[in-house]
Amino acid sequence: MSHNPRKAQAFIALITTAGLCSLTYGLTHTSTWHVEESLVLFAITVAASRMKVKLPGLSGNMSVNLPFLLLAVAELNPLEALVVACVSTAVQCLPTDGRKPKPVQMLFNISSTAFAVILGWLVFHQGANAHIAWLSGATLLTLAVAGFFLIQTVPVSVMITLTDKGPVHRVWTNIARMTFPYYVLSAGMAFMVMTVRQHVGWQLPILLLPVMYGTYSSYRMYFGREAAAAEQHEALLAHGATAGR
Repeated sequence: MSHNPRKAQAFIALITTAGLCSLTYGLTHTSTWHVEESLVLFAITVAASRMKVKLPGLSGNMSVNLPFLLLAVAELNPLEALVVACVSTAVQCLPTDGRKPKPVQMLFNISSTAFAVILGWLVFHQGANAHIAWLSGATLLTLAVAGFFLIQTVPVSVMITLTDKGPVHRVWTNIARMTFPYYVLSAGMAFMVMTVRQHVGWQLPILLLPVMYGTYSSYRMYFGREAAAAEQHEALLAHGATAGR
């Protein structure tokens, strides 16, 4: 339960407003349509969003859909990218154990993802249109990923701080430590597909799905072992405390 409900509600309202502004931008700045490519990315991203792992010590989870979100940002118009991102985020928020989804949590996650997508889209496409020599495709994608990283980790850290006691910088550091390698990997995967796709075609992202499934399996195994080790450590501490009485 939140120990600061008013601030938590105000912060949720702020993120929701950012998400609505992002949706408004997408609706009013749509030009060229990419029907086939957007449908392929939509299907792949939704499938990848169900490959999720629980982050140790946190109530949230992480899915392996980020490379496809980055491709949507780079290759689609803003509204198409928003549809891909928001639907896949909603699917990611659906519990796997049959429990009912939490509407507020889903709204928060969808809104923050929408904001990250539009920010990434603006960075990538406005930067490309600026025709500045040092702003290469790799640099722009790196900046877009940095925006994703901050927008998808900082608000979550603030919410955790508002709902569960703890300093926000420590919560963010913990989240960043666990997810930063994944963002780096996702950026590399997306840039590789963007480079090769020019010679192969828009179907190439389909081949990326098995790679991300392998990433998901590795993360699940690693975090599973870490969680088991933490439980064993807590059990030993509890046993020691009981024996010392």
